[in-house]
Amino acid sequence: MVRHYLDHNATAPVRPEVIEAVANAMAQDGNALSVHEEGRRAHKLLEEAREAVRALVNAPVNGVIFTSGGTESIHYAVHGVIAPHKIKRIFVSAIEHPAVLANAQATGAEIEIIPALASGIIDVAWLSDRLGEYDAARDGAFLVCAMFANNETGVIQPVREIADIAHDAGGLFFCDAAQAVGKIPVNFVMSGADMMSLTGHKFGGPVGVGALIAGPNLPLEPVMRGGGHEENRRAGTHNVAGISGLGVAARLAEDSLARAGEIAALRNRMEIAAEAAGATIWGKGEARLPGTLCLSAPGFSGATQLMTMDLAGVAVSAGSACSSGKTKPSHVLSAMGASEEEATCSIRVSLGWNSTEEDAGAFIREWPTAYKRIKTKAA
Repeated sequence: MVRHYLDHNATAPVRPEVIEAVANAMAQDGNALSVHEEGRRAHKLLEEAREAVRALVNAPVNGVIFTSGGTESIHYAVHGVIAPHKIKRIFVSAIEHPAVLANAQATGAEIEIIPALASGIIDVAWLSDRLGEYDAARDGAFLVCAMFANNETGVIQPVREIADIAHDAGGLFFCDAAQAVGKIPVNFVMSGADMMSLTGHKFGGPVGVGALIAGPNLPLEPVMRGGGHEENRRAGTHNVAGISGLGVAARLAEDSLARAGEIAALRNRMEIAAEAAGATIWGKGEARLPGTLCLSAPGFSGATQLMTMDLAGVAVSAGSACSSGKTKPSHVLSAMGASEEEATCSIRVSLGWNSTEEDAGAFIREWPTAYKRIKTKAA
């Protein structure tokens, strides 16, 4: 059976050029901090990758801190600002990746949830009103956490507006951009974020490597201590092979950005077919990641949809891959006002850098037919 991979938001297929770069780096000797020739070669690969990542997201000089991936970057961002900035309160949007809320809660700071609208966009008016009455001298320093684009619906958030609201009230802003980088243009400086997380495996890089982007001279308390790696900001021997692969993926991301219109057209074809079959489309009408489609089908649970499509040779996801083994409703859709059934009967279909007409065609052929069978049995 020919397989069709429509789960890029979970992990995108690794680009062949990245595999080659990783293999070549692994074949070389040397620690990136050693001063001998082998070490200097490893260090050169490290810094070439850093520049590629910096250029991709317009990070400041020395603003790229390599990590083991998106979750560590989130952990570093949230925990790293607590002591230096005396953070007492963290505002977390209701649609964030679970890693953001979990880390915010672990800091011991007071947590407030920023609501989301039915459109899938964070309620910016609520945040503006709340911070308009906030007195940092009285209530304590604060951090706002809001993602660049949602991992389930693909809805792109007004990050610059959120950053301005946070800064006007005297706070810091952290943006999880894991789903956006490499799929749509991301400009760290223009976003207004103080910190931004990304991970390679969402756009064709290796699993297990990512970065935290930090603003110039932003004080951060290291969460990994030991050696002087990453200018004393993140200890641990560099994963030169993985980082090299991340750099290659960053350089090749231009190809994916150029395909955005084509990928969106494939997504739209699948959306039309699903909607015609009776699905509800989440985030429809809003600016979304070009390859992301989130839908609900009453009576057709997300878990059953996933298994049915898998048997038909099509890989999709029931919500976030990090929680797809759980049966609880999607917290993202619940925050958007979905009923429990809608939030449970949802799937995410996601295209990416190597998606084809045949991939979209497989979904268009298989999913409506499967849903028709479900509705016929229920009748």
